[in-house]
Amino acid sequence: MRRARVLLIWQVLEYPTKTNLIPRSVPARPWYMTPVFCVLVGGVLPFGAVFIELFFILSSIWLHQYYYVFGFLFLVLLILIVTCAEITIVMCYFQLCAEDYHWWWRSFLTSGCSGLYLFIYSIIYMLTKMVMTRGVSILLYVGYMAIASYSFAILTGTVGFFASWFFVRAIYAAVKVE
Repeated sequence: MRRARVLLIWQVLEYPTKTNLIPRSVPARPWYMTPVFCVLVGGVLPFGAVFIELFFILSSIWLHQYYYVFGFLFLVLLILIVTCAEITIVMCYFQLCAEDYHWWWRSFLTSGCSGLYLFIYSIIYMLTKMVMTRGVSILLYVGYMAIASYSFAILTGTVGFFASWFFVRAIYAAVKVE
């Protein structure tokens, strides 16, 4: 029974075009198309979409303030999802135009890097807004925010990967190979 499910999933995931079995060499690229630079730049926009709302969320969690604007939080979540999809598709398109076909992990890391910016922001928030004197408090805060930042990176990276995956399938399905 399990084998039938695996075969069913495998049949659904077919390539839209015929690919060559021998991988091509990726040409040299300029400094602004290096993977590290693209990933770091790609994470700024999703983080910027939720930057202001993060202050209120962190204040409600750590400073015992009330948060009651959940409708606006849902709107910010939708903006985050759209921003992750758009920036990852744009960066993937630039990468494919530069004849670099290694887009899988870079599409995940492009929007997933916003988790790194969230962690850096949480450290700055701790240093400026909170008064912590004991090492255990600092360790708990950093640990919880590391888990939250990692979860945020997984969420945004997954959105970015699936957006790029659907984009690449759509553009290569439109290519006519004769």
